[in-house]
Amino acid sequence: MKPSSVVAVFTVATLALAWGCSRTDERLGVEVGPPPGQFGGGDAGPDAEPDPRELIAYCPSNSCPPGWTTCPSSRFPCDVNLRLDPNNCGACGFTCPTGSGWETFSCVAGSCVMQCNAALDALDCDGVVDNGCETTTRDDDNCGACGIKCTGGARCQWQDGPGSATACGCPAGQIDCGLCTDPSSNDSHCGACNNACDPTAGGEPSYPNSYYGCSSGACGALKCRGYFADCDKVATNGCETSMVSDSDCGGCGNACPAGQQCRLDPNGKPACMCPDGLTLCELGCNGDVCSGFCTDVTSDSANCGRCGVACSNAGLDPGARRTCDYGACVVRCQDGYADCNSSEADGCEVDTRSDPRNCGGCGRACDAVAGQACVGGQCVVEPCDVADAGEVAR
Repeated sequence: MKPSSVVAVFTVATLALAWGCSRTDERLGVEVGPPPGQFGGGDAGPDAEPDPRELIAYCPSNSCPPGWTTCPSSRFPCDVNLRLDPNNCGACGFTCPTGSGWETFSCVAGSCVMQCNAALDALDCDGVVDNGCETTTRDDDNCGACGIKCTGGARCQWQDGPGSATACGCPAGQIDCGLCTDPSSNDSHCGACNNACDPTAGGEPSYPNSYYGCSSGACGALKCRGYFADCDKVATNGCETSMVSDSDCGGCGNACPAGQQCRLDPNGKPACMCPDGLTLCELGCNGDVCSGFCTDVTSDSANCGRCGVACSNAGLDPGARRTCDYGACVVRCQDGYADCNSSEADGCEVDTRSDPRNCGGCGRACDAVAGQACVGGQCVVEPCDVADAGEVAR
């Protein structure tokens, strides 16, 4: 094949969009010429100047498109994307660091790029990649963001409990007792840090499910224990009502709808379970207080068909995964993979993104004689002389 003066390599999809192709080459499965009248009008005479785009033909190519290459570890030609592959980032064999957990690395535009782990509130404030993300948003010198320094004795603190946003000092109405604490109601820090209340109030009368704790910054207030409440407002019978009951779920008089039961959700809050279409999965009981969660067992891979039955991916190749379909665990191919031999034993054995024998789908073969490469599920073509295109068409 004699190359034309245009140096370019394209996939079939690129050409279809760029040139509006309409004449189909049966061997390539692509349109290689414009439809009649698309360029210059349908009534052009024999002496009309031809549109130069009509003179460009495309033939099978074994050349890699820009950014793609064949590495020593390659299984197929042009199957490595140097712009995105963390194991071949910018060049074959150049592997991005794995990171310490505080940071991760990915390949972006052919370069390894570091990203700090947001779940750990990690920050890279010194700009030195070698030491990774060296601090966190809880640091007094970088509170919430790099360069925000706490002054005046204030410490960098979570503003709404562990894992929340951080800022210097505590919100209004709270004091720093190791964590930001509301001294008006905290039984261990009542009115001031480390001022713990005596739950018996020095021998005051005791009542069921109740104790003496902190209210309005002072000890001695009668309070309810655990998931109990004083719904009848009669002090002598204490906190008589469970907040984890079908008649009082999370609040006095909050009854669950028919067919639902009151349970503690995974966050420890009472909730009525479960609405129509969902199944209650029990997590266990502590006395009369039970916990659970609602799920759709027809599609939940962790509870498929019934609670606790997980669809495991153990033993599957990278192109396959088990999903829950209508309550049964089934093997499905991930995007870019296919099960071309209809055997579950080897899973989704074909990479349709780069296999020239199954390019974009099972049995969709590229031109083996020309060594045509498969990139992104498309057989690669490049500009060629019209005579060469005719030879291919035959």
